[in-house]
Amino acid sequence: MNSGDIRELARQCGFELAGVARAAPAPESAWYHAWVAAGFAGRMGYLADRRAALRDDPRNLLPSARSVICVGKLYNSPWPYSTQFSGPERAWISRYAWGEDYHSVLRCGLERLDKLLPEHESKICVDTAPLLERSYAQLAGLGWIGKNTCLINQQSGSWFFLGELLVSLDIEPDAPPPGRCGTCTRCIDACPTGAIVPGTLGYTVDSRLCISYFTIELRGEIPEAQRHKLGPHVFGCDICQDVCPWNRRAPASNDPAFQPRHFAPFLERLAGIPEEEFGGMFRGTPVTRSRYAGFLRNVAVAMGNSRDVRYKIPLQRLAAHTDAIVAEHARWALDQLR
Repeated sequence: MNSGDIRELARQCGFELAGVARAAPAPESAWYHAWVAAGFAGRMGYLADRRAALRDDPRNLLPSARSVICVGKLYNSPWPYSTQFSGPERAWISRYAWGEDYHSVLRCGLERLDKLLPEHESKICVDTAPLLERSYAQLAGLGWIGKNTCLINQQSGSWFFLGELLVSLDIEPDAPPPGRCGTCTRCIDACPTGAIVPGTLGYTVDSRLCISYFTIELRGEIPEAQRHKLGPHVFGCDICQDVCPWNRRAPASNDPAFQPRHFAPFLERLAGIPEEEFGGMFRGTPVTRSRYAGFLRNVAVAMGNSRDVRYKIPLQRLAAHTDAIVAEHARWALDQLR
């Protein structure tokens, strides 16, 4: 069995990209530890705790691993990019979170692929596993890591979820493609918070400045100096991908799993939903990761950034919320309306 066979089997299992890398330490493992040491992980302790060392070698996850089968699942849809959409009364949710939780979708496809291989030991990894998945995807020939730190495929852009199948099979690996970002800095220039910064291996993302970090991972207060830069974003951010030239002709998936359940929902509606309705509206999607209070915090900031006085009453309600963080951000938003 060779990597060409793997690509054909992966296509049968619903993956648009596939390739093979050696199950050996990735060259970027030292860079990763330097990234963590520089504080770029922010408060994401799961990136810096004991699991950080596990990322050094796939064999820490599967001792018998000889190969890493890397796959990419397209999630782009034919709806506008955030940079092409104008709707000041609407909230922006990152494209990857519009439909079903990708973890279950990718795992299902990888389980199918696993069953099609000759007898072997294996371990399925999605992004919850301590594995430098973009590095192995690059080594497997799926694309290069761009200045925005996303994996970019020359033909299809960067709208891909990544997954891995560690196997005890010895499969001839693919070769990494050359980087093709060149002198382009559109992602860097477009980032509202300046989160894409020089690093030891080119550019990297300082999570402490990233809109996705603020609206998804950060618990507690969003730094006041950064709030006005979040615009309408209430969950994640796609700007650095939206402006990337390699995504101009990115294909769109027709997979119903990734079509939007609630495209750019109205801010006023989101500000008034009770916790039970929030759970029902976003059940089975990545949006629940922000948690209810965190989501209301983000909605309050987006309302403040709109400078629209129609949000005075809903913000006054949020300013009286029992959660102190929600209330404080709503008071800040009311000040922006004045």
